[in-house]
Amino acid sequence: MLPLRSWGYLRALLVRARGAELSAASRRASGGLSGARDSPAEASWLRGEVDRFGGVSVRLGALDRLDAAAFQRGLHAAIQQWRSEGRAAVWLHVPILQSRFIAPAAALGFCFHHAEADSSTLTLWLGQGPSRLPGYATHQVGVAVGAVFDESTRKILVVQDRNKLKNMWKFPGGLSEPGEDIGDTAVREVFEETGIRSEFRSLLSIRQQHSHPGAFGKSDMYIICRLKPRSFTIELCPHECLRCEWMDLTDLAKAANTTPVTSRAARLLLYGHREGFEKIDLTMDQFPAVYTGLFYKLYHRELPDSYKVMTGVD
Repeated sequence: MLPLRSWGYLRALLVRARGAELSAASRRASGGLSGARDSPAEASWLRGEVDRFGGVSVRLGALDRLDAAAFQRGLHAAIQQWRSEGRAAVWLHVPILQSRFIAPAAALGFCFHHAEADSSTLTLWLGQGPSRLPGYATHQVGVAVGAVFDESTRKILVVQDRNKLKNMWKFPGGLSEPGEDIGDTAVREVFEETGIRSEFRSLLSIRQQHSHPGAFGKSDMYIICRLKPRSFTIELCPHECLRCEWMDLTDLAKAANTTPVTSRAARLLLYGHREGFEKIDLTMDQFPAVYTGLFYKLYHRELPDSYKVMTGVD
């Protein structure tokens, strides 16, 4: 990934803004570090990279000799440049020792996204409408609609994501919203991406991955569900998907241009379709939590009613 070309423009603005504030004479009179000319090393203070979603990631370097006012003017000019380039958002990573630049950035509309032990990250949404930037993750829960599967035709709904590096067939899905049940996420994400209405039937599998780049280096739980279609006419969301189609389940299980998790889930579904979904489904029951007025959902293989109430069981 190449550094964003407009950062040369930003660095020039920052140096120019600083130079306009103090004359050479006053800098010499002060006797401080500000009396030195900007060195070639200081020209690489700031670097920015464009991510695959059209955002700009900025990591502040050593800016000990730059004051907050000059930084704010340079950042303001850079924001205008990024808007003109059609950038979607700015991610500003601020080391803790450079925290004096947080207030100038906030004055330009930046908000905190998250903080670690030695740095904080601020964001500014530049796209149209409300911000679509994801919230910060400790454990991220992603829901793949593992099967919007039509048992009568053996067709399964698959998509190719617009923002992926490789155009592999996969199941539609996305991140759960805070307080949203897994099944509700699955139904919502399928409809948003494909226009297909569906009904949650079961949970099929869970992929756990730590240090996930897409979850800010945190842990990712990727849950695959089985859904029953309630409509069949595809209305593709062009912002998220390149392609969408109903594919024969056997073809998907044998396809080379798919992800390992999609391939394994397709084979699991093929087994369940032939041998009975009770062999693969994790169904859901709701129970009252120990906290008054709250409930939780438990997913497990189907349990016979006689074992639920323990009647006639020795």
